[in-house]
Amino acid sequence: MLDIFLNGSATRTCDGRTRRDVLKVGSLGLAGLTLPGLLRAEAASKAAGAARKGAKAKSVVLVYLGGGLSHHDSFDPKPEAAEEIRGKYATIPTNVSGLSISEKLPGMAKVMDRLTLVRSGAHNNDHHETATNWVLSGRFGTPFGDYPAIGAVVAHETGFTGTVPPYVSVPRNPSFTWELGKSAFLGGRFESFRAGDPNQANYRVQDLQPPGGVSAKQAERRESLLQTVDGLARRIEGNDQIATYDEFHARARDMVLSTEARRAFAIDQESEKLRDRYGRNTPGQSMLLARRLVENGVRFVTVNYGGWDHHGKIFEALDKKLPEFDRAVSALVEDMDGRGMLDDTLLVVMGEFGRGPKINKDAGRDHWGQAASLLFAGAGVKRGFVLGKTDKHGAFATQRPVSPADVAYTVLDAMGIDPRKQLKTPDGRPIEILDLGEPVKEMFA
Repeated sequence: MLDIFLNGSATRTCDGRTRRDVLKVGSLGLAGLTLPGLLRAEAASKAAGAARKGAKAKSVVLVYLGGGLSHHDSFDPKPEAAEEIRGKYATIPTNVSGLSISEKLPGMAKVMDRLTLVRSGAHNNDHHETATNWVLSGRFGTPFGDYPAIGAVVAHETGFTGTVPPYVSVPRNPSFTWELGKSAFLGGRFESFRAGDPNQANYRVQDLQPPGGVSAKQAERRESLLQTVDGLARRIEGNDQIATYDEFHARARDMVLSTEARRAFAIDQESEKLRDRYGRNTPGQSMLLARRLVENGVRFVTVNYGGWDHHGKIFEALDKKLPEFDRAVSALVEDMDGRGMLDDTLLVVMGEFGRGPKINKDAGRDHWGQAASLLFAGAGVKRGFVLGKTDKHGAFATQRPVSPADVAYTVLDAMGIDPRKQLKTPDGRPIEILDLGEPVKEMFA
């Protein structure tokens, strides 16, 4: 795993130091050369098999609302309910006939004709860690991430496109203390390539930049010397694994020396007007970067958009959060659609659960797994469609419940990955990607 920090050093996890530690190629000091570990994803994926016929998505953008967005106060308002249930917001019509959402989402009201709204997300767990791992992997387990996240599975099965990593999370630090989207038994090399905060001034992914004073030609000369050392090691040790290492190292070198990966993260190449449209804040710039990454070949991007855990003073918080969300997500939908990217990019917006129907004594809403609203767009998803219902209090899904396994199944299926495929644990034990779930066929045209 490689953690990318903004304007700072990277903290790396590697298998140990070797004689290669004495030599450096640009910024990829071999004392901590972890890009090759990440890049093993491509080598492993070569044996994964061809994508299934009929796949419509080449990439996925997941906007993950860590903490749990209140569906009552956003996409499933209950204006006829008592005040302690309906909350303080009025509703507004959208550009989809008969569909109303929170008055705090005027931008979203203008793009609902490009989305499917699922109002019946449901499961039976109200704990952040367990529910987070469940919805991100599609499999129920412990809070510690027993099963790989969907993004890690996509990385395992699809590998690299050129020199960009297949799985990226942005920004690096989510709102919660646990890391999102673990790779579990697939190994650390399939965890996401974690970027910094693209809203920071002079944003860049530091480990994709050759250090100052080292030209590409100098790096190539150092690479030539490294190859000589490796050749000697190969003769001395007779280690077949070194040959495999060469492939991983070559890809890491290419990422640093090539402009492709750096260009993918170069958010400063976007116009000031467009950056303003998304919002000059971390969520807005993260969504813009997600669009840019997908445009440059990244297969799965998770936007870590936390801060939705409002047990108290929920309306005070949402007065600030919802306009920010509204601006960024509506911009992302419009931007991707205008570029034709929704033809083959699947957009998913969800959290680990919804919020409780009754406002509590602290003027907040508590965890609630039994009902949540989710958004989908692109890759054949119907436009202007609403699936599922909750009861009059927004407490329970009463029509077409959609489980975490169903969501994961749908995403993988759209990517052409067999959700029932058996993967192998490190000890050789076969395990299906998903043991439950079915595709949500109703939301596809």
